[in-house]
Amino acid sequence: MKRLTALLLLALFTAGSLSACNTVRGAGQDVQKVGEKMEDGANDTGGTTRRP
Repeated sequence: MKRLTALLLLALFTAGSLSACNTVRGAGQDVQKVGEKMEDGANDTGGTTRRP
């Protein structure tokens, strides 16, 4: 019974870890897209050009 419980906990931990990796990767991609949109908006308004 202890072995079954240990295997079940290991399986749950492994599944949780793998899903967390996908979640973090997805969040990173979302943040990157927001940054790109902000950069595009700044470029459209001339906010990134230096003034003499």
